[in-house]
Amino acid sequence: MRSFDLLVIGAGPAGAAAAHASAARGLRVALIDRHAFPRNKLCGGGVTGRARAEAMSLLGRPLPEPLLEPRGRFAFHAAGAPLGEIEGVPPVWMTTRVGFDAHLVEAALAAGAEDHTGRPVAEVDPQARAVTFRDGERLTAPLIVGADGATSIVARALFGRPFDPARIGFALEVEAPPPEAAAAAPVRIDFGAADWGYGWSFPKSGSTTVGVGGVHARNPSMKTAMRAYMAMLGVDPERVKVQGAFLPFGDFRRVPGQKRVMLAGDAAGLVDPLTGEGIAYALASGRMAGEAAARALARGRPEAALRDYARALRPIHRALRHAALMGHVIHGTALRDGFLSAFRRSGRLRYDYMRMLGGELEYGDIARRTLRRLPALAGRSAVARLSPARG
Repeated sequence: MRSFDLLVIGAGPAGAAAAHASAARGLRVALIDRHAFPRNKLCGGGVTGRARAEAMSLLGRPLPEPLLEPRGRFAFHAAGAPLGEIEGVPPVWMTTRVGFDAHLVEAALAAGAEDHTGRPVAEVDPQARAVTFRDGERLTAPLIVGADGATSIVARALFGRPFDPARIGFALEVEAPPPEAAAAAPVRIDFGAADWGYGWSFPKSGSTTVGVGGVHARNPSMKTAMRAYMAMLGVDPERVKVQGAFLPFGDFRRVPGQKRVMLAGDAAGLVDPLTGEGIAYALASGRMAGEAAARALARGRPEAALRDYARALRPIHRALRHAALMGHVIHGTALRDGFLSAFRRSGRLRYDYMRMLGGELEYGDIARRTLRRLPALAGRSAVARLSPARG
């Protein structure tokens, strides 16, 4: 049995950020993951301005240019109908999780974390703050960070299950051939490609990532939705491999852990319920957890880490609540048609949406502006519902 100051379980963006932040502050950190890196992961691969800024702040330097392909043209659709395009807005950078995550892991190890990737875990004991690997070795520490995704074994050990089945999201995704002139192809978002969800097409130099996602309980036929979306985009189902993964669409845990165990990233439910984007919140929450661990241990009070971390997360939780409110406007039947009509008519609304992804606006700003539009949205929705009868 070996002892550390902190065990970080999961080496994706949240875990790598936690390991980096804590090791850089002098902690003895074990970074644990069942996969060896580089490894692939289901993800659209869109790095928003918010995520890029968080990564640069964590690492203290820009990300290598080959990892990121900037995209500044965006096309929005609903039920196959165009809602408009927009350019000249904060870009989104396309990446592959193979390279992106491996770079973050390398940085965490360079900061001093000890490499325990490629080692499957047999058991997590939250009471003893211990991890036992399948090969029998056991590691202990005063604190644990669980950053092992939506199906987190750490969350399961704490709460009996990693997520609420009634609220979890689910996504299907393929890597399709790249479009011609990929650098000029728009990033495409399709509202309503799944119930309480959306579809996406992210062009990259080597492939196009195409997927659909939505609330799992509302989409018993997600495979049918995925086939329809691929057909609409002209993706040959015989040439691609469909992969699926759970996504905690804003179903975050109000208390992100228990006692001396903290949860970060997807394991804590920190995924945007509108866009499905989780990299920015994974990086931020991992960093916050690592910093909270370092502060608590410096004071000789490891039990204070969770409270400190939960306090730091409040702005993210507030943003997720505002995003959930926006979800009822975009996906709910009462206002959806009015919102889509406004989105189609208003370049300003599309521009604000992209500024929010870029970190220039918060969801609270978007929510307040949308609330002021509610009477007009309700009126447009009513007109849209009556229009077929008039025809």
